[in-house]
Amino acid sequence: MTAKIKPAQGSPYARILGVGGYRPTRVVPNEEILKHIDSSDEWIRSRSGIATRHWAGPEETVAEMTLEAAGKAVAAAGISAAQVGAVIISTVSHFKQTPAIATEIADRMGAGKAAAFDINAGCAGFGYGLTLAKGLIVEGSAEYVLVVGAERLSDLTDLTDRSTAFLFGDGAGAVIVGPSDEPAIGPSVWGSEGDKRDVISQTVPWDGYRIGDVSQLPLDEKTGELKFPALRQEGQTVFRWAVFEMAKVAQQALDAAGIAAEDLDVFIPHQANMRIIDSMVKTLKLPEHVTVARDVETTGNTSAASIPLAMERLLATGKAKSGDTALVIGFGAGLVYAATVVTLP
Repeated sequence: MTAKIKPAQGSPYARILGVGGYRPTRVVPNEEILKHIDSSDEWIRSRSGIATRHWAGPEETVAEMTLEAAGKAVAAAGISAAQVGAVIISTVSHFKQTPAIATEIADRMGAGKAAAFDINAGCAGFGYGLTLAKGLIVEGSAEYVLVVGAERLSDLTDLTDRSTAFLFGDGAGAVIVGPSDEPAIGPSVWGSEGDKRDVISQTVPWDGYRIGDVSQLPLDEKTGELKFPALRQEGQTVFRWAVFEMAKVAQQALDAAGIAAEDLDVFIPHQANMRIIDSMVKTLKLPEHVTVARDVETTGNTSAASIPLAMERLLATGKAKSGDTALVIGFGAGLVYAATVVTLP
């Protein structure tokens, strides 16, 4: 007789119970960026909507920012760190290949023997993590899951690259996902378009520095020294893809959740570019009553951290409230994307 595996017994649904964020203390205005590139404040604002961004200091590591954001999310959820059964961290700027930084975070925050792992899904990383957390809770592998997007993108910014020098910021955003008696995280619409994987990438792979042929590596024009790897992108290609394709994904997420645009209270897109955000609002025909996150103006593009940071700010300022229905969508390097409808904590 074939043995039968006992079915999983988790919660019927999952929800976001608490959110927390951390922004580095140093605020960097466009004027500082202009010391390195031939541009203007007006050009940067018109192209991206960014006026300032936060850059981390030496002590504001990915781990320290993550712990600050995680602590706030745990407190907001009204649980203890010991109750967290899994820690998921999305980051592209933790430079130790192994072990995953999530294991350090689980230990230092007091999450005991929680499952812990990192994911690399670029600017869609928060959506990917949220999807995984929901699955763990419904499947019964964890009662509470910490999901964090944390980045020090200033470490991967080439200040002489006119197309990207002004875009990126640092920070960490975290949520606690837990059990729910009713649906509060909708079906995920996620995926990738790997044929476009080269339009956003790291300038040099880490193993490129083992080749020994300096002519193949980026050099500083002034000093002749090797440059650290940086993020590069084909801006127009990314812009067109985000504007024309991601609005479709956002609509699919609304449809999957059974939510019409007029039923939404809040829209929290990845904070990449104000023009992309405004274009998506127009394409989705969102009513005027829908609050739209535009955190990019003062925070810049923080990749996986951008959605939870924007969510935290909307709730903290009263522009959104607990129980609001929000559409969230992330998209970026890969090219990858993830969208869903959630009830705000």
